[in-house]
Amino acid sequence: MDYSYLKQKKILLVDDEKEILDMVSDFLRKDGYTQVRTAGTMREAVTVAKEWDPDFAILDVMLPDGDGFSLLEQLRIFTKIPVLFLTARGEDEDKIHGLGLGADDYMVKPFLDQELLLRVGIILRRYYKEENPLVQLAGSQIDFSRAEVVKNGEHFSLTAKEYEILQGLYRNAGRIVTIDQLCEAAWGENPYGYENSLMAHIRRIREKIEANPSRPVSLITVKGLGYKLMLEG
Repeated sequence: MDYSYLKQKKILLVDDEKEILDMVSDFLRKDGYTQVRTAGTMREAVTVAKEWDPDFAILDVMLPDGDGFSLLEQLRIFTKIPVLFLTARGEDEDKIHGLGLGADDYMVKPFLDQELLLRVGIILRRYYKEENPLVQLAGSQIDFSRAEVVKNGEHFSLTAKEYEILQGLYRNAGRIVTIDQLCEAAWGENPYGYENSLMAHIRRIREKIEANPSRPVSLITVKGLGYKLMLEG
């Protein structure tokens, strides 16, 4: 499954040690997370959270103007974002306290950067299921949340197979998706022998998304290789 959409989630890091903030920010960005902001105090963290509306927070327990437990309680007044504690305080009572306040995980310093990335990914996947935006094509829109296509004010429902095929194409928008890959997306681990059925589904999809199905501009055939979905904008 493609989880690249999670890399756009806004992550707030709160720690009183600048070295930790710089280090964690650096390897989050290297892993593909594009929106990371930091705070060194409770007061700064609350201000950033209210103004920036992050999707996830990584909190230290020991802060110069309070502690991470109190910070989490303040955050919970106006946001329900997932929270991971990253702290040098590893006592059992601290872990129980943090988790009891509603934190999603609790890691103790020192830590392995790959383990932190793994835990961040697990939490984000749990909270943020794959998003279903309104996908703009040349002459229509795909609404994955409703499993339908909107064209010239009309709504066309997608069948389950059409939906899976379009999802496979959308996750690789602008790139060639092979026939085998699309068959696997629609029919599972044993996709062989479905090529003719795939072609029939592609034809019906084009009738729904294309202004002129016989001259497609959104769902392109790449001869001998597969298909490609072209987005607008």
